[in-house]
Amino acid sequence: MLNQSTLSHNGVTLEPLTLSHTDDLIEACRDGELWKKVTTSVPTPVTVADYINGAENMTDRVAFAVIDKRMGKAIGSTSYHDILPQARRLEIGYTWYAKSYWRSHVNTTCKLMLLTHAFETLEYLTVGWRTDIENTQSQQAIERIGAKKDGVIRGIKVRRNGKITDAVMYSMSKDEWPEHKIKLIEKLANHERQ
Repeated sequence: MLNQSTLSHNGVTLEPLTLSHTDDLIEACRDGELWKKVTTSVPTPVTVADYINGAENMTDRVAFAVIDKRMGKAIGSTSYHDILPQARRLEIGYTWYAKSYWRSHVNTTCKLMLLTHAFETLEYLTVGWRTDIENTQSQQAIERIGAKKDGVIRGIKVRRNGKITDAVMYSMSKDEWPEHKIKLIEKLANHERQ
């Protein structure tokens, strides 16, 4: 199992997700009523504590609270999951942010920190992502950071409404990372100029 690290860059901190983040995350998921999107894993305001407890109890998941350092509060969550130490592969997912942070520097900053940590500190060889086949917004975001589409796994996910659905799989290799790291840094620089 990976050690839970705290990562910080560009006004955003990723720290281990704990019940101390409950109130902030209740507020964050209410920002845009995110739990109403059936293609995401966002908890409802009343299930945030269960969501955090569930994340803590998964043996192949390391969950982070996403902290806006300027505001001093949690604005979402992201995780390493499906961690395969022998294959040196993990996935990034369970990612969501308060709607007011969409299209901001936050997602790019989080991905830069998580990918840098995975490839350069942990020395993993492959980072993957998966998203609901109908979540085109998430697919576009994953493609923008440079991940390659691996394909579709059919019937792998049960949505909160009970429907069984497919997932689109993406990945990036350690060899591909240096090129995409430069692009993420440039993208962040463009955010700062806006």
